Amino acid sequence: MAELKYISGFGNECASEDPRCPGALPEGQNNPQVCPYNLYAEQLSGSAFTCPRSTNKRSWLYRILPSVSHKPFESIDQGHVTHNWDEVDPDPNQLRWKQFEIPKSSQKKVDFVSGLHTLCGAGDIRSNNGLAVHIFLCNTSMDHRYFYNSDGDFLIVPQKGKLLIYTEFGKMLVQPNEICVIQRGMRFSVDVFEETRGYILEVYGIHFELPDLGPIGANGLANPRDFLIPVAWYEDLQVPGGFTVINKYQGKLFAAKQDVSPFNVVAWHGNYTPYKYNLENFMVINSVAFDHADPSIFTVLTAKSVRTGVAIADFVIFPPRWGVADKTFRPPYYHRNCMSEFMGLIKGHYEAKQSGFLPGGGSLHSPMTPHGPDADCFEKASKARLVPERIADGTMAFMFESSLSMAVTKWGLKTSNCLDENYYKCWEPLKSRFTPNSRNPAGPN
Repeated sequence: MAELKYISGFGNECASEDPRCPGALPEGQNNPQVCPYNLYAEQLSGSAFTCPRSTNKRSWLYRILPSVSHKPFESIDQGHVTHNWDEVDPDPNQLRWKQFEIPKSSQKKVDFVSGLHTLCGAGDIRSNNGLAVHIFLCNTSMDHRYFYNSDGDFLIVPQKGKLLIYTEFGKMLVQPNEICVIQRGMRFSVDVFEETRGYILEVYGIHFELPDLGPIGANGLANPRDFLIPVAWYEDLQVPGGFTVINKYQGKLFAAKQDVSPFNVVAWHGNYTPYKYNLENFMVINSVAFDHADPSIFTVLTAKSVRTGVAIADFVIFPPRWGVADKTFRPPYYHRNCMSEFMGLIKGHYEAKQSGFLPGGGSLHSPMTPHGPDADCFEKASKARLVPERIADGTMAFMFESSLSMAVTKWGLKTSNCLDENYYKCWEPLKSRFTPNSRNPAGPN
């Protein structure tokens, strides 16, 4: 496969046209009476028309046929996609899942859409307020099937297997340790090359943005220039039986037939696009004296709520870095949080739990549910010599954090058969270390 080209920058106003049709973008206006190459002009709005310029999202697409050219949508089988947060009773326990099992291609062909499984979520789609966490488990490419989400944005985290994602804006190759965001309403399909697994964070009615840096200054964390946007590419294609467009609308799946490929966009311009990001480019901030800075310093993207400083969802990573804090218990501290914390592991071992938390699995710690290092981690870190050391080399754990209290689906608690019933036992060996007659017990240093 030829190396794909991209445009650099987060949220930029960009323009692109397929080189097979030079000059396909109209000059000086968006909607001429007759477009170059007799294309149709279509606007894709990701925000209300009257949003401030800083949050106004829209792109103009110049296409062979407008996307309205399709047969009526009809309801289809939902599979394991749901937005019913009352399927099962709430469970406040610490939850951990073993590796989610990928269907064998020799037994059943499952593409990206058929392989979507909703694990947990909260909020209300119809009021554009909330989020969901999905797991995708697939083994075959989408064959003349296309998907778009009327409910929100997908932040996709591949864990096993690379994804070749075709979109109306162009193509992206997304590999493990990279992420991509397909924003609301954008049509896409996914090619896979092996049995493939990953995670999705969906947010309703809002968009991801870079976190404010505050006293950090102008540079740091995920830098805008490292986000990549696909360049225009089109196919003028018809196939026997037509193309199937699948729409997730109000949490349900619908399908419609159309005669031409949805990827018939010859040129586009705007600031509402899909994009990808390589997690290795994250510029890590860390404590260089003592104690911990809070894990918010590892935020890659955030989807803000209406409350200042409070997110509907944050995407946070725990990348390779140096640990140099003196007189400090260096692993993550014990914690009870007003937020929901879903964690996944792309590769390696998570520093606070060297066993049991596996790549392709996950954990959920709900609001005010206590969590923290297992007993083995605590013992080792309490006795370790505090010299500068590399942390998390060869590893990438991440967190979807939300201010909403997420409910787990029936698939997550029961049908998946991946719930680790013994998770709580990793803390059972913790014992009292209280020394009432000695305020300053001897330490390792």
